[in-house]
Amino acid sequence: MKRLAVALMLLTTFGVMAQRHEGQKMRKGQKMDLTTEQMATLQTKKLTLALDLSEKQQNQIMQISLEQAEFRKSKWEEINVKKESGEWKKPTSDERFEMENARLDRQIAHQQKMKEVLSDEQYQTWKKIKQRRTMHGKKKMREKGRRG
Repeated sequence: MKRLAVALMLLTTFGVMAQRHEGQKMRKGQKMDLTTEQMATLQTKKLTLALDLSEKQQNQIMQISLEQAEFRKSKWEEINVKKESGEWKKPTSDERFEMENARLDRQIAHQQKMKEVLSDEQYQTWKKIKQRRTMHGKKKMREKGRRG
C-alpha cells in the first residue's frame, strides 16, 4: 500500500512539473490590437517610471515612441496582408541583408534621438534596460528553437 501511494505521488508530481507554466503574456498579436497612440503611451509611461522623466522629456519620448509604433504597426499589417493573400515568400539573402541594414539604421537613429532627450545618467540606464531586454529576447529565441 505504501508503494502504491509513493508511486501515485511521484506520477502526480512529475505530471505537474512537466506542465509548462509561462503565466500571462502579451503576444505580438495582442499588442497589435492596440492603436499606435496606445502603444506609444504605454511605452512612454514605462520609461517615465524607469527613468523618472520630466514633462518635457515625456512629450519628446511620446513623439519618438509614436513614430516607432506607427512604423511597426504598418510593417506588421503589410506582412499580414501578404501572408493572407499568399504573396509572402521567404526573403532572399540580399533582401535579408537590406532589411537588417535598414533595421540597424533605424536603431541608430532612435538611439541618437534618445541621447538628445535623456540626460547622461538616464541614457546609461536606458541602455542597460535595452541591453537586458535584448538578451532576454535572445534567450527566448534559443528556447523556442529547442522546443520546436
